[in-house]
Amino acid sequence: VLKLFKLLHRTRQEVFKNDTRALEAARQKINEEFRNSRDETSEEKINELLKIGSDVEVILRTSVIQAVHTDSDKIVLIPRKDLLQDNTPYMDKPTKK
Repeated sequence: VLKLFKLLHRTRQEVFKNDTRALEAARQKINEEFRNSRDETSEEKINELLKIGSDVEVILRTSVIQAVHTDSDKIVLIPRKDLLQDNTPYMDKPTKK
């Protein structure tokens, strides 16, 4: 449980880097969820909560991208290196190798 708690906080710090509002909101939400479940004794419920927490960490790490408003009609995306993937161009008629 402690390992997942620490992992969520590390992921939060990486995903929301330089965004103090998002960092604080995520910190509060993580702490609140763990605090609300700290008296849970059912092994089945604990395993379910751990699975949900792990899923949330994966979604944060793989799906969330930061954006910054630069003008009233422009947004700049700030992707993390682990989100970038090699782009394979689309070809109507692929060539055989």
